[in-house]
Amino acid sequence: MRIYTRTGDDGTTGLLGAQRVSKDSPRVEAYGSVDELNAHLGLAIGHLQSHERFRQILQQVQSELFVIGAELAVPVGKKPVIKPISEQQVKQLEHYIDEIEDTLEPLHHFILPGGTVASAALHVARTVCRRAERRVVSLSHVEPGNPHILTYLNRLGDLLFVMARAVNTAEGVQDIIWEL
Repeated sequence: MRIYTRTGDDGTTGLLGAQRVSKDSPRVEAYGSVDELNAHLGLAIGHLQSHERFRQILQQVQSELFVIGAELAVPVGKKPVIKPISEQQVKQLEHYIDEIEDTLEPLHHFILPGGTVASAALHVARTVCRRAERRVVSLSHVEPGNPHILTYLNRLGDLLFVMARAVNTAEGVQDIIWEL
């Protein structure tokens, strides 16, 4: 099987269920941003060599992002091809956030993204996550969808933030305080 099909040469792509849409449609923008987020998580995982627990969590998240991407690629009115993201996955992210946050000093200032390379990669993933979240919001204005996707992406952005701080702490690197 070849990687190229030539079917998208006209600026369209196929959704799950054979419907074709423009590559810049809100639906494609949403699942494309989720795909980009997944790639950034892969990069972050590569920089987390000494943080096995975070690697495991993020690999689980990557699988869940594939579920979200598949959900977003199904046109309205078509049956989902896999079990949708639910409140259960959102609660799991909240558990991870609480677990990690309990190890950190309280934050009293805004911080700048950076510190270790791993922390910086997590901050980049966080910003891409926030964009994916915005794209899902845009899609929700024109087509209904699973509300748990939006909540999941919101919590994931928070998780990536606390992970970035925790990585810096574990490596003995201070967060960079924003000063005006």
